[in-house]
Amino acid sequence: MFLYKIDGNNLVEIKEKPFSKEVELHKLCESNLENIFGLKFVKREFSLGGFRLDTLAFDESSKSFVIIEYKNTSNFSVIDQGYAYLSLMFNNKADFILEYNENCNNTLKRDDVDWSQSRVIFVSPAFNNYQKEFINFKDLPFELWEVKRFTNDTMYFNQIKSSKKAESIKSISTNSSEVDIVNKEVKVYTEEQHLNNSSEEIVELYEKIKDFILSLDDSIEIKAKKLEIGFLYNKKVMLDTHLQKKAVKMWLNTKAGTLNDPRNIVRDVSHTGHWGNGDYEIQINNDEDIEYIFSLIKQLYRIKR
Repeated sequence: MFLYKIDGNNLVEIKEKPFSKEVELHKLCESNLENIFGLKFVKREFSLGGFRLDTLAFDESSKSFVIIEYKNTSNFSVIDQGYAYLSLMFNNKADFILEYNENCNNTLKRDDVDWSQSRVIFVSPAFNNYQKEFINFKDLPFELWEVKRFTNDTMYFNQIKSSKKAESIKSISTNSSEVDIVNKEVKVYTEEQHLNNSSEEIVELYEKIKDFILSLDDSIEIKAKKLEIGFLYNKKVMLDTHLQKKAVKMWLNTKAGTLNDPRNIVRDVSHTGHWGNGDYEIQINNDEDIEYIFSLIKQLYRIKR
């Protein structure tokens, strides 16, 4: 990749500016956790059981803890360290909840956390081929984020994605107790799993909704969770969908009173227990009102911008 600054008719190369110390990368990322990863900061350098976790964060959309590790070198084992950290978490759940309650303006109970969606994020200027190859297991609860800083004071973040045809990490036999603990607790969810639990007609309806949402902005991402498929804009949930056998349920992540809905299709669930994020719920079982629903989603997108 080559970057240039336009100076009249000339192109001036913008070169990479490496981090001299790991702590520089640590501080920059930690100060911008919400913008980069859509996560809530909990604790810096959380020490427990002989380990020191660089950053402890919380994903409010999936109700799960996220451990972030920063590296200024590619000479480390993603697998060993990742499994050790998650095993530490699952053996000390109360300590993680206590740390959250002491540092955040909220009270978290054990049942409020979805431990199955816990994960570890590794952030580094570079990853070697061995590390990239391991991330190809489709249900591995680890993320690799490549970050580079440049001389014009810009930074580049890129998540290394796994192959869609990747096999399961659970298909590999192991004698490691840490791996067994993590594999028992963690469940990495996929969009395909949600589709397989629905009917052909509802999947087709969902695909229409999905195509429209993704057409709104190239930066919108899909994130499969335990109960819903989330659509994220700027790393935050914009809309959640749940595929049933005979309908698609959607939750629009905005406060009650912010949408103009003259046909009263949406349901206010601000005071009702529900799965997805946001105060509005829509249930749809055919495409009769789909254009009107698209107009509501477009309103939501404008609010999020």
